[in-house]
Amino acid sequence: QVQLVESGGGLVQPGGSLRLSCAASGFTLDYYGIGWFRQAPGKEREGVSCISSSDSSTYYADSVKGRFTISRDNAKNMVYLQMNSLKPEDTAIYYCAKGIYYYCSDSPHLYDYWGQGTQVTVSS
Repeated sequence: QVQLVESGGGLVQPGGSLRLSCAASGFTLDYYGIGWFRQAPGKEREGVSCISSSDSSTYYADSVKGRFTISRDNAKNMVYLQMNSLKPEDTAIYYCAKGIYYYCSDSPHLYDYWGQGTQVTVSS
C-alpha cells in the first residue's frame, strides 16, 4: 500500500526556516519522481519543487527559487524540503506526492499518490 506522510510543518516567524520531511512506503522510491506542492486558502494547488529519480534533477517554482532546497535519501525512503528565508506568502498546507514517472513535473496531474499534508504558517 503506497503511503506518503509529511512532517515538519509549524509556525515560524518571517525569515525563519523549516525542514519538511516526506516518509514514503509501499513502493520503490528510487523509481519515481517526488514533488512538493502547497495550497493556501482560496488558492489552487501550486507545484513548489520536485526531484527526479534518475539523476536527481530538480525543479523549483520561481517564488521559492534560492530559498528552498529539495533532496532525497532513497536508502531511508525519505524526501526533504529545506525552506529558508520564509515569507508570509509561503503560508499553506504542504503536500508531497509520488510521480507517475521517474522524472519530475510541476503538474499535479502527473502524480498519483498524495500525503495528507502539513501546515506551514509564517507569521510574526
